[in-house]
This record gives sequence, C-alpha cells and structure tokens, in this order.
Amino acid sequence: MTAPHTGGCRCGAVRFEASVEPHHISYCHCGDCRRASGAPVSAFVGFMTDQIALDGKALKRFENGPVTRTFCGVCGSPIAYTDERLAGHIYFTLGSMDMPAYFKPTHHAHVREQLPFLHMPDDLPRHLRTSVTRPDGQRPDGTQS
Repeated sequence: MTAPHTGGCRCGAVRFEASVEPHHISYCHCGDCRRASGAPVSAFVGFMTDQIALDGKALKRFENGPVTRTFCGVCGSPIAYTDERLAGHIYFTLGSMDMPAYFKPTHHAHVREQLPFLHMPDDLPRHLRTSVTRPDGQRPDGTQS
C-alpha cells in the first residue's frame, strides 16, 4: 500500500489524509495514552503535519502539558496527538486509520509503565521512556545526547 493514507472518526465528522508514508509507528504504554484511549496500550502512526490534510469542524482538543490530544466532538473518537516538543509532527491513533492492518508498529515506548498483566511477546525494541528523540536531547533509551 502506498500513500495517500486516510482515516477519521466513527461518525465521519472528522477525516484526514496523509500524502506520504509514516515516519513512525509504535505502541505506547504510558498512563496518559492509556487514560486518553481507555485501552491498556495505544498505537500511533506518525507523520509530518505539512504532509497531512485534516478536515473536521467537530474536532476538539484537550491539552495536558506539552501534549494536545484531538478527538471528535460528536462521537468522541480519539484522533491524534501533537507534542509541542516535537514541532511539525502529528501522531494519529492506529484505530482511526482506515486501513489499520497496514501499519505494523516497529517498537514499544514507555514500557516502564506497561501494565504487568499485559504480555506482548514480540521481538520489537522496547524503550523505557519515549521512542522519539526530543529536541532537548532526551533519547529513546532515556539518556541525553
């Protein structure tokens, strides 16, 4: 499958399209993602914001520190998150993609927060913290660059 990649909410009030392949596909085990999704683990597909089109007057936002999560104001479906420390990036929820089976995660993030009963026996790299190097130099392994 090649771009464009499309997705949206359950009711169709929010739609998006990415014109390129994603730069990031991962699982996240952090408590914030868990609360936002209502699931024991979340999965995200990352793109550059200038490579996506987002349409939806019903799109709502919730800000928590540097992270802004978007969701449909009609049906409540989680759509994406942005992080002010990662300017120009957007991470769509895997479940909001029209073809989610295409996007196989390549690693796990925040495994130090993984629920003890959740077993995911794959061979993917596991990062104790973030899976994306932040501009402040924090690397996926938790060290500073």
